[in-house]
Amino acid sequence: MPERVIPFYAKSTVILLGLTLLTLALFMGRDILVPLAFAVLLAVLLNPVLRFLESLRIPKLLAITLTVLLAIAIVVGLAFFITFQMGQFTEALPQLKVKLMEHLHSIQVWLTKAFNLSETKQKEYFNRFSSNMLSGGGGLVSGTFSYLTDLLVIITLVPIYVFLLLLYRNLLVYFVIEVFSAANSIKVSDILHEIKTVIQNYIVGLLFETVIVAFLNTMALLMLGIEYAVLLGVLGAILNLVPYLGGIVAIALPVLIALVTKDGLFYPLAIIGAYSVIQFLDNNVIVPKVVAGKVRINALVSILAVLAGGALWGVSGMFLSIPAVAILKIIFDRVAPLKPWGMLLGDTIPQEAMVKATALKSDGIILINSPDN
Repeated sequence: MPERVIPFYAKSTVILLGLTLLTLALFMGRDILVPLAFAVLLAVLLNPVLRFLESLRIPKLLAITLTVLLAIAIVVGLAFFITFQMGQFTEALPQLKVKLMEHLHSIQVWLTKAFNLSETKQKEYFNRFSSNMLSGGGGLVSGTFSYLTDLLVIITLVPIYVFLLLLYRNLLVYFVIEVFSAANSIKVSDILHEIKTVIQNYIVGLLFETVIVAFLNTMALLMLGIEYAVLLGVLGAILNLVPYLGGIVAIALPVLIALVTKDGLFYPLAIIGAYSVIQFLDNNVIVPKVVAGKVRINALVSILAVLAGGALWGVSGMFLSIPAVAILKIIFDRVAPLKPWGMLLGDTIPQEAMVKATALKSDGIILINSPDN
């Protein structure tokens, strides 16, 4: 019997329905999937440490326990450092409050002179704005409580997930190979090895980028004489891990401190200039050399992935979006029917696709510019 050809509209309908159900499942299951996704990344990153400990003839359970404890110790050390710096910052809050009130008074005087808006009117507008904010205070408090609860759940579950993933890593790998081994054209073991390599290199690259950016931020703030330079520099580097939006918040924090603690606009403008230079170096030198070489995703797909991840899983989704797209690209590149989608996610055109396009151009079918033109 001749093979039945499924019309394009039927295929597209099934694909769209599948994507809709997948998106709904990801959104509904975010409380379970977010800590599990972070645990998978950490387990892949810690796997070389575990293998090293096992090579020393340390029992498996003890080696896994030591690996997880090492990761916890690093995170706790970073949190302790930030908390210590924050303690010094909170001691100066009364002085910062006085300075902030002085600046607010100056703004009131300027508004009165520039727009003939009396201080009484300004207070009325401010009180009206405050009442509107307080009317939604219940939602704000509940949202903050929900966020803190989710954060506590993630902090609690991730170490447990990492321990179990490392314990059953061989079982999980063999399961994936057995499930997809029916497709002879797909080398599952090669895909898994490439995914592991990309994730490890990507996370290590992010860590190196964070250290470099934290050093540059801190040095710039120290040279300008900004208070709490170390805290602001480290926080800025950590916020920079959130693509696109984190950099804006990282600049806003030291600018606010400079406005409160320094006189005039020189220091805030100098901070904006210094951070702009650091961001330029980060985007054009550090990221391409340290991070982007590990995950070759084009900028358009990166932005769309970050926005989609933020819509689905919030800040966690924005961070996880890039490695998720990188994993999809690896799979697409290895599966013949999905290779065009893998090419779409990347930043270069494969040689075989270029050959096909050149042949079509010579036949007059399409118009495409070759790389040499």
